[in-house]
Amino acid sequence: MIGLLKKVIGDPSQRQLKKNEKIADEIDALAEDIKKLSDEQLKAQTESFKNRYQQGEKLDKLLPEAFAVAREAAGRVVGEYPYRVQVLGAIALHQGNIAEMKTGEGKTLVGTLAVYLNALAGKGVHIVTVNNYLASRDMENYGRVFDFLGLTVGLNENGLSKEEKQKAYQADITYSTNNELGFDYLRDNMVLYKEQKVQRPLYFALIDEVDSILIDEARTPLIISGSVERSTQLYQQANSFVRVLKNEEDYTYDEKTKNVQLTEEGVNKAERAFGIENLYDQKHVQLNHHLSQALKAHVVMHRDADYVVEEGEVVIVDQFTGRLMKGRRYSDGLHQAIEAKEGMEIQRESMTLASITFQNYFRMYGKLAGMTGTAKTEEEEFRNIYGMDVMVIPTNKPIARDDKADLIYKTMESKFKAVVNEIDELYKKGQPVLVGTVSVETSELVSKLLNKRKIPHHVLNAKNHEREAEIIEKAGHKGSVTIATNMAGRGTDIKLGDGILDLGGLHVLGTERHESRRIDNQLRGRSGRQGDPGSSQFYLSMEDELMRRFGSDNMRSMMERLGMDEDQPIESKMVSKAVETAQKRVEGNNFDARKQILQYDDVMREQREIIYKQRDEVLESENLRKIVESMIKSVVETNVRLQTPESEVPEDWDLQAIVNYMTANLLKEDDLTEKEIKGLDSEEIAELIYDKVIENYNEKEEQFTPEHMREFEKVIMLRTVDRKWMNHIDQMDQLRQGIHLRAYGQNDPLREYRFEGFEMFEQMIASIEEEVAMYIMKAQVQQNLERQKVAEGKAVQQTDGKEQKKRRPVRKSVTVGRNDPCPCGSGKKYKNCHGGNE
Repeated sequence: MIGLLKKVIGDPSQRQLKKNEKIADEIDALAEDIKKLSDEQLKAQTESFKNRYQQGEKLDKLLPEAFAVAREAAGRVVGEYPYRVQVLGAIALHQGNIAEMKTGEGKTLVGTLAVYLNALAGKGVHIVTVNNYLASRDMENYGRVFDFLGLTVGLNENGLSKEEKQKAYQADITYSTNNELGFDYLRDNMVLYKEQKVQRPLYFALIDEVDSILIDEARTPLIISGSVERSTQLYQQANSFVRVLKNEEDYTYDEKTKNVQLTEEGVNKAERAFGIENLYDQKHVQLNHHLSQALKAHVVMHRDADYVVEEGEVVIVDQFTGRLMKGRRYSDGLHQAIEAKEGMEIQRESMTLASITFQNYFRMYGKLAGMTGTAKTEEEEFRNIYGMDVMVIPTNKPIARDDKADLIYKTMESKFKAVVNEIDELYKKGQPVLVGTVSVETSELVSKLLNKRKIPHHVLNAKNHEREAEIIEKAGHKGSVTIATNMAGRGTDIKLGDGILDLGGLHVLGTERHESRRIDNQLRGRSGRQGDPGSSQFYLSMEDELMRRFGSDNMRSMMERLGMDEDQPIESKMVSKAVETAQKRVEGNNFDARKQILQYDDVMREQREIIYKQRDEVLESENLRKIVESMIKSVVETNVRLQTPESEVPEDWDLQAIVNYMTANLLKEDDLTEKEIKGLDSEEIAELIYDKVIENYNEKEEQFTPEHMREFEKVIMLRTVDRKWMNHIDQMDQLRQGIHLRAYGQNDPLREYRFEGFEMFEQMIASIEEEVAMYIMKAQVQQNLERQKVAEGKAVQQTDGKEQKKRRPVRKSVTVGRNDPCPCGSGKKYKNCHGGNE
């Protein structure tokens, strides 16, 4: 349908590209005059642009001159003068779009023009890359251009101190990874003093490899978690039981949906093994969950494909890039189930203290832009979720790569035999070959087969990515054979050695189709950069996962009917078409999954924004008295309303209940009697009580300096908001895990989640107000007041392995001791009364 519409009305991004051609003409027209400027005069342009911006001139108006200046500076400083197509790419970025530029077209250089222009606003531009290596490499190479033009540059890395991070974020341009930005945002909303925040308001982000960050990583939220004490024994027991189960007899596995479940026989065995009558009884929910995760760990999760075991730890392998995701853990007990399966020490489960998805983090920026070699296949998602168009920028020189039709074999064995024969021929000829694999397992299998043939080669997978840059640099040399998982040195160019052009350039050999066309296109794009010759071909078999899950049965039966030889491949456009159709179906499924995650996270986003905004107000405010008073008023009115419903006559109102509540929570003993409020209407009762509470508030304040009272209010407020919010996140998480069951009752789970989540949020707000009011009125104001963190957390979604522990707060605090009398006046110890739920 979208394709048809495009034929009728044309592609809007292409129309925009034509308009941008005129802007590029203006920039080209300025080139000669700018060239005549001395270095000092060129640098002085920055200050002039900044002044013009401050006086109200728009960035769009400054664009032609600013781009011409940045273009000239790049030529002088790094010896790279952007081509016209690169200028077109930079204009697309400034307009908040995605510039799709093929590998080797100099995307990083393109980014410098758009970044320079937007940095003139002085609000901080973030250049986002997928790993620390690329962030520091790009800063060293192109940060010099910004430095030359008088702008400040910072590098935001894992493990920096608060002061170092603040300095990095205060710079005009900050290089960082997506993970570090997201975690800094979450940590900033957990600080106890506004001076501890590191980020400025989010202004403009330019994302390199935008498809990897906004699509491939969109399904895994960033989480800061704290440990929860739970028994690990059940994981061991579930693991021992699952080990002896037999496929089809005790459990069934659906490869398409990756769904595994116990059969009736399996359920009977479980009941006998654990000595219980009914596995599905309410009291056995936890056991049932553990058995389900143990089964998944054994049947669905494969070592060296989904995860690797390294240095005594289970490390997840990213299915899209093949990179190790150190520090990241599967949720909901699956990681512990895998640890039990591998006979390792089981780590404790954790509680979420703060979380956000990349989708919602990056949508907070005033403007977003991105660069990649492959984005057109996901154009709909970029437009719908991020409001960015994909603009395909033409290559500087025509692409000369020969993309050959896929070869499809009957079995996996015959496919790999053909792959090794082809590599052998190319090696003898001296033509460099890059072998692309979907998993670590496949890369090691190909490596073994090549070792048997004594063909020297390098393996680039999650297990040795430290040597990535070095291996990729040599991948284009004569006789070079490089086996790589999907990451294939993403972000680094494969430059061809001497004499390689005559041999036909780099040959890319794919050993399997990935479920996303985009990943296949990335692999192909490693060859034929900047108009160089090159070639690519994919080798498939009917036993490949994609073909098994989504391949056409007709094709399989056709191969059977033709009585095809194991070693004889089919090479036809029909095969390639069938594979592409299968990939489109998977892409559609993945888009739906990401969309659903976003819809659920949007419910949390609305709540997160309210809480974080209120928290900021608490940190920024010099005086919280007005906020506390409104909370007290709300608590008083709510309680009075509950006991004086309009549906009852005043004689039936329970006035003593009001007296008891107010005395326990807000007033001193004998401050209020039933007699005083008898005969008053609901509003008058609330007003009388409120006035009495405020009178007590004033008395309390007189005993201390105003500064001391203000700090006391902040301590109470921060502690209460943080504790209630963290518990709320955890409850929302549990609600979400069980909400899909509502579908059985013909209810829309998302609608139910939104509705119940809102109710829970309202309850949390009421609970915060009640607790703050009670502590303000009842707790003793300590002389050594200091703020305190509710929980220590750590970032658990790091991909570079350095888990970032939360810094301990500078101060620790006390309000009411656990063994002190409870401030509510009950006479009990605090821990046995209002402190019992902490």
